[in-house]
Amino acid sequence: MSDDTVRVWLVAREYEHEDMVTLVYATPDGQRAVFQQRSTQMLFDSTVTAGLDVEPDRLEAVDDEDRERYANEAERMAERHDPDDEV
Repeated sequence: MSDDTVRVWLVAREYEHEDMVTLVYATPDGQRAVFQQRSTQMLFDSTVTAGLDVEPDRLEAVDDEDRERYANEAERMAERHDPDDEV
């Protein structure tokens, strides 16, 4: 991780419909997240890792009702995985 990136952890896989998945990577405090949409086919062809290092301007504020859940899941992922672990 460089000084100008933020470590985020995979906290959710949200299925929009059978062909589209949104991966949610959140900061450890659950306050901000980056959302990546992928086709289900793309999930089979690429690696999903436990963590990412992203530029701060890619992060979005998280809704109040999701913050605690995202923070808990980010903490769990950070304790159990290295950022580059495939999950």
